[in-house]
Amino acid sequence: MYVKRIVITGYRASELGIFQATDKKITIIKKSLTSQVRQFIEDGYQWFLVGGNLGIEVWGGEVVLDLKKEYPEIKLGVLFPYLEFGSNWNESNQQLRDNLVAKADYVGSVSHAPYQNKAQLQNHSQFLLTHSDASFVIYDEEYIGKCQHFYKQARRYEEQADYVVYQLTMNDLQNSVWADGF
Repeated sequence: MYVKRIVITGYRASELGIFQATDKKITIIKKSLTSQVRQFIEDGYQWFLVGGNLGIEVWGGEVVLDLKKEYPEIKLGVLFPYLEFGSNWNESNQQLRDNLVAKADYVGSVSHAPYQNKAQLQNHSQFLLTHSDASFVIYDEEYIGKCQHFYKQARRYEEQADYVVYQLTMNDLQNSVWADGF
């Protein structure tokens, strides 16, 4: 049986103006993520891959872990770009990363060395693309963020491979907020 894998990525927390774990925007984003991940599960995706960045990737990983209670067959893979990823983060952010790692079904790093140069980040994106069937990217071309590099690389990959890029824009997020009555 073929296992379908999807990458979840998007904005960093700071790019969304989120600096506290209690920010109400996280609840809204997680609600949208839950709806989308549930749809991906219904579409047959079993493995959800994240890179571990603070923001959409960590929240997406947390959503997958929450949904495992309802869908025990799904798996979470955390694939860092390099060793010691996040070691320079503050203690509370490291705790978020460590909680995700502790509950993930697979944890690894694409580069087996600590950060050396941006080529490790490019290799990480390429690895995620070639080891998945699709990407779910919360990104809007009108609001530039660090995930733009992955997004552009994924769109190019989509043109040459049997690959799908699902995108949720800021407008989509805002519409889901109104639809949910926030």
